[in-house]
Amino acid sequence: MRPFHLAFPVHDLAAARAFYGGLMGCREGRSSDHWIDFDLYGHQIVAHRSEDARPAGVTNPVDGHDVPVPHFGVVLTMADWAALADRLTAAGVAFGIAPHIRFKGQVGEQATMFFRDPSGNALEFKAFADDAMIFAT
Repeated sequence: MRPFHLAFPVHDLAAARAFYGGLMGCREGRSSDHWIDFDLYGHQIVAHRSEDARPAGVTNPVDGHDVPVPHFGVVLTMADWAALADRLTAAGVAFGIAPHIRFKGQVGEQATMFFRDPSGNALEFKAFADDAMIFAT
């Protein structure tokens, strides 16, 4: 699978660098005074500074939770997901939706968690015990 590329707005590059580079452990790539490339589990994400960066307030109900839309993240292995959940919990990250198992006992059962970066961008990281269930209906 080829890596995806995502560009998104942030209000503060230093805060983005601390969050994505420090807390999330993303290797930093190229940067300027206006943007920073990060390696998010092999995918290229680019934080672009914008004074107008505002989080969206839209949600959709999913399995009893209000899921923020838009959001982005990566489907991790279960071990990587658990390690990230532990690291974020230890750092005191405020979860919008705490790490848990969604659709328990159903097709598509998955571990998931939602949180926001310092600019309010919503992130979801998930994992499946069986990756064949990623697109199961």
